[in-house]
Amino acid sequence: MNWLLRRLLGLWVRFKVRPDDAAVLLTGRSHPVCYVLERHSVTDLAVLQDACLALKLPRPGRRLPRAARELRSFFYLNRTRGFWNARPDRSPPPHLVQMIAVLRADPAADFDLVLTAVYWGRAPQKEASWLRLLLVEDWALTSRVRKFMQVLFNGRATLIEFEAPLSLRELLGEQLGEAARGRRVARSLRALYARRRAARIGPDLSHRRTIVNRVLRTRAVRAAVAQEMRARRLPRRKALQRARGYAWEIAANYSHAFVRFMEHALTWLWNRLYDGVVFGHAQTLEAVAQGNEIIYVPCHRSHMDYLLLSYAIYVNGYALPHIAAGVNLNLPVVGRFLRQGGAFFIRRSFSGNALYSVVFMKYLAAIMARGHPIEYFVEGGRSRTGRLLQPKTGMLNMTVRAYLRDPRRPVVFVPVYFGYERLVEGATYVGELSGRPKEKESIWGLLGSLRVLRQRFGKVYVNLGEPIHLRDVLDGGDPQWRTAAFDDDARVPWLGRAVDELAARIMRHINAAAAVTPVGLLAVTLLATPRQALSEGDLTRQVELYAALLRDFPYSDRVTVTDLTGAQIIDYGISMRLVAREPHALGSIVRMSEVSALLATYFRNNVLHLFALPSLVACAFTSNERVATEDIQRLAWRIYPYVAAELFLRWSEEELPRVIDGVLECLARHGLVEADAAPGIWRRPPPDSPQAMQLSLLAQATIQTIERYYLAVAQLVKAGSGTVSQAVLEERCQLTAQRMGLLYGLDSPEFFDRSMFGNFIGLLRARGVVRAREDGNLEFDDVLLRVAQDAQFVLSEQLRHSILQVTQG
Repeated sequence: MNWLLRRLLGLWVRFKVRPDDAAVLLTGRSHPVCYVLERHSVTDLAVLQDACLALKLPRPGRRLPRAARELRSFFYLNRTRGFWNARPDRSPPPHLVQMIAVLRADPAADFDLVLTAVYWGRAPQKEASWLRLLLVEDWALTSRVRKFMQVLFNGRATLIEFEAPLSLRELLGEQLGEAARGRRVARSLRALYARRRAARIGPDLSHRRTIVNRVLRTRAVRAAVAQEMRARRLPRRKALQRARGYAWEIAANYSHAFVRFMEHALTWLWNRLYDGVVFGHAQTLEAVAQGNEIIYVPCHRSHMDYLLLSYAIYVNGYALPHIAAGVNLNLPVVGRFLRQGGAFFIRRSFSGNALYSVVFMKYLAAIMARGHPIEYFVEGGRSRTGRLLQPKTGMLNMTVRAYLRDPRRPVVFVPVYFGYERLVEGATYVGELSGRPKEKESIWGLLGSLRVLRQRFGKVYVNLGEPIHLRDVLDGGDPQWRTAAFDDDARVPWLGRAVDELAARIMRHINAAAAVTPVGLLAVTLLATPRQALSEGDLTRQVELYAALLRDFPYSDRVTVTDLTGAQIIDYGISMRLVAREPHALGSIVRMSEVSALLATYFRNNVLHLFALPSLVACAFTSNERVATEDIQRLAWRIYPYVAAELFLRWSEEELPRVIDGVLECLARHGLVEADAAPGIWRRPPPDSPQAMQLSLLAQATIQTIERYYLAVAQLVKAGSGTVSQAVLEERCQLTAQRMGLLYGLDSPEFFDRSMFGNFIGLLRARGVVRAREDGNLEFDDVLLRVAQDAQFVLSEQLRHSILQVTQG
């Protein structure tokens, strides 16, 4: 019978085995191997038997060595009683009891238990039938009819997963006699299965109403309801209805079937929009998925971010995260679908609504306690410039507090970098930066955006950054936090600093996982030229130089760099309509149009941080033929803190001297600087050499940032100490930058972005270079003037005069 079943299944079922090295993991064991299947299923056993034959592994159907003759090399952990009304049987499996008896009788004996999971409809591949979406793996007990349907419709998308072998004797420990009936071992194995299943398909999901009711029964929500009754003079029923309404507004309504439907739909969409979705460093999830509460913290470039990350996670075989989405996306019909995909909604502001705040925090704590992966954007909103925004710490603060109150599972933050080659919202972003009001989300706007399906958007890269363990951050805030008690009303003096450090670390780890695309390299290069044009030969050499610098002196081991040659990069840019080739008798010219150049600033800013330090060193040679190492180090020491805060660079100020030395040596290897005969002196290449032009273009990557700093300092010095507030200074800086753009053609949206000036002035205050008086006006001393002098060391005299002229005007 089993042989016939295997033959029938073999004609239909197609399976994928994980891990890839399962054959190495399970062959040549010193103790007999016994497979453990989670549920009683002859079809699962038959597929496992075929997989073991294919991989030349010990077969589950063979006799188990050292055991009774009737024992085979497998057993079912969870069994059922009854035929028509099956119910769980929680007694220890008889097979396990007999194996333990063997160990008691023979002190030298042992068995290797291999937990084996068979997921029908969970293998990461495209589905071809809509009915399959209704028959995917979940946590429910599966009936015989449903199992037949799963095999029929999902049998060609099956995943078989082997765990590392576990010693039965080690699981029993010293209490061999007490565990003779296997209860403790069975509980341990069930817990391991639960963690693995949660990592693959998500935790056990109760109905949405169950979670809402659990939130409303918490002590904190009941206290907030009582406060709402007193503050607004409401009857208890009315206050409870308001709290329940908030909970229903927030809560997700996750559906496995809907997610499988969306996998099918999104596969079609990505094939329509993109040339490929590249998921980088996926092995990161394998290291952290089991036993941890995962918080995905991606950068926010586009509305596509929500869908892309969930899709990439799901098709790689991991549980879909619950996503914190702005309540502005809770549109009719659309909001319902988003909830079924795992979205829960959050208002932009909690101010003045204590009840909503408490309900939301308790909902977040509830889904964390249940083991749901969570995703939210620490920037708060989408970046309109391509740079990372300053983090908003509200969600981080609530996450950390929820963990401190109930530290059940270790929390691990997984930063995520999105690298696009073209944005669906590109034209909208440029309009908003130019002063056009932000468009409000609506059904009509969504329908209007469908026209993008006719366009090409290149590849999109989803890179996972280095995980951040919350316990490590908390240890830095207070090493004794594990022994302290935290309740809802506790004020923790060190918590704010710890959350700020966590936020900064997340942003640095996002940037350290950047994807360098052909579009990004073309943008960095051509936007550094006055007319966004270069000869094809010069452009080829420059983009190849940038790629070589990133490989020779890597920013981090998670940065991915395109492997295209310079000529292929140019051809790719032409195919994407980013650049155009203009034939000429002396050699073709490659040029960006005015519109393309404006949009390309976004993609340049995505990777600008990777070139920040090489460019800053190159800036020292723009107005100086020979520069001492100590002058370069002083310039870097003075300017780096501001550039690092703006671009979230990964190195500390203590590491800076070593990094600058490494950059100089890298530039020297590529001929961009030369060691002078005098010790500690560096020279730029001869002016008529190709390397001189390459060094000049490299310097342009950050020269605009330094111009912006110099403009702000010049405005403050012109006004005088103690005469203007930060708000007034920011406005003057923005107007001056806009005027420079009109006069000198600096058509770069972030150059006159007021928030960039605000961040710089805020950092000057944080470092004590300027101070706010009681009346709010800013005062300064000679330290600010020294910052200006270092900027003069980098900026050409003509450029300094241009800035001062506009400032005076």
